[in-house]
Amino acid sequence: MVNRNHPIIVVDDDPDFCDIYRQIIKKKGYRVICFSNTEHALEKMTEEKPMLVITDLMMSSLDSGFSFAQKIKGNSRFKDVPVIIVTAIGEKRGMDFTPRSKEDLDAMYADAFFAKPISPDMLIAKIEELVCKNIEEDLS
Repeated sequence: MVNRNHPIIVVDDDPDFCDIYRQIIKKKGYRVICFSNTEHALEKMTEEKPMLVITDLMMSSLDSGFSFAQKIKGNSRFKDVPVIIVTAIGEKRGMDFTPRSKEDLDAMYADAFFAKPISPDMLIAKIEELVCKNIEEDLS
């Protein structure tokens, strides 16, 4: 059983995306906390460990999401927190960061990677897969 008291943290400097993610995820009964920058998200994480983090890639810099994910995975308290990176970099800048393998995802410090816009069903499926995987690993 998933403990839905732990929040899912969403970090995106676009308030519209934060609102969209919040609505999609809350419909499934999860508690969602949104932030517009990684610093505030990290502060909250020290108070309350999230069950999962969703972060935009491009915020204050082109690689803000990568740096944030690296900080999460590099912290022994949070290394088991799944990270989903979402981005519109391909659409906006013509760059393709799509991981081609598990090794690519590991190099990004991410558990999943999606291009924006992401379908609500795909997002929820990935959240539930990662959260359930974490619970199974905790039990073993």
